[in-house]
Amino acid sequence: MLPVTIDDIHAAAAALEGQVARTPTIAAPQLSGILGCEIFLKLETLQRTGSFKDRGAYNKLRSLGKAERKRGVVAMSAGNHAQGVAYHATRLGIPSTIVMPTFTPFTKVAKTEGYGARVVLVGQTLDDSMGHARKLVDEEGLTLIHPYDDPHIVAGQGTAGLEMLADVPDLDDIVVPIGGGGLISGIAIAARSIRPSVRITGVEAALYASMSDAVAGRTGIYGGATIAEGIAVKSPGVLTRQIIAELVDDIVTVEETVLEHGVHMLLTQQKLVAEGAGAAGIAGILANPERFAGRRVGVVVCGGNIDPRILASILMRGLVRNGQIARLRIEIEDSPGVLSRIAGIIGAIGGNIIETYHQRLFFQIPVKRADIDVVVETRDRAHVEVIIAKLTAEGYPAKLLGDVGA
Repeated sequence: MLPVTIDDIHAAAAALEGQVARTPTIAAPQLSGILGCEIFLKLETLQRTGSFKDRGAYNKLRSLGKAERKRGVVAMSAGNHAQGVAYHATRLGIPSTIVMPTFTPFTKVAKTEGYGARVVLVGQTLDDSMGHARKLVDEEGLTLIHPYDDPHIVAGQGTAGLEMLADVPDLDDIVVPIGGGGLISGIAIAARSIRPSVRITGVEAALYASMSDAVAGRTGIYGGATIAEGIAVKSPGVLTRQIIAELVDDIVTVEETVLEHGVHMLLTQQKLVAEGAGAAGIAGILANPERFAGRRVGVVVCGGNIDPRILASILMRGLVRNGQIARLRIEIEDSPGVLSRIAGIIGAIGGNIIETYHQRLFFQIPVKRADIDVVVETRDRAHVEVIIAKLTAEGYPAKLLGDVGA
């Protein structure tokens, strides 16, 4: 017997009607063509607070008694659960305190406060923050709204699975990011009830592969900087672990560069903004294309609350990766007019110089020669090679700095 049933999820769906968004599941033709499978995206980024956490937060808060509501609630979260609890608690007239790790992006802290919560920044990890949240439960009598290890939370998250399979009933696969496991647990229960043959795959950040280890009976060391802070969980749920072990077919892990690529692909190919955790499903397919080749795959884009600075960096790094921005080092004779000729050569074949660095002092080159580093906007990698070849042919040996294919 599992701790959450399909009846619990249907009851949550009835309670959530009109309280949270019924988000669409859309076809993703651009991504499908690139990844070799037919992809459908469940857009939880369209929830009021930008993530699926609205579902579980409201379902749990509505279950509280009058005395619990009056005393208030406390939650621990790196951002999305925090916003979901803060927003719906304020709507329901319940005082809320949110404990967040000190590494939480400022945009998530500001939004959580904007929804009416008292925010307390404590700890370098989610576990540290949870310890402080439990301390507030003891000291102030607050009710803990756990981010994943709670039957009401799991049932609320499971409503996303009901909606996805109502929109696309014949899915072969469902791919879901995993942190503590609340989302994939609820979706797995719903999916197994509606379409028992569907294959369910979870995706973890490689730095925080705690759930896959727990299910396999392994222990590991987890930590490090990740762009998927929403799934950076060192201690997976006990309740969710049981459900995942029973109902989920496999869990894959993805490296940071692949998570970054997933964010970039969603934005550039489908014009969708996702945070690192939100793009983990796409990253899982990127890392395992043979697993999903030719299949109909539903992917939960679970959140869109990304720090704008991180997003800007990912976009610029993507341009470098694709060869659309390149840094070249060009050897020249240090005399008047050379820089103008270099610019003319690059401009004549369609390159656009963004920045120039003139190096005379810090390289082992003859005193009458110099190196110029230029950052050039180009069409693609092939265009970079054309520019290098043209410069070299004109007597200005050039080379690429860095690996655009990295």
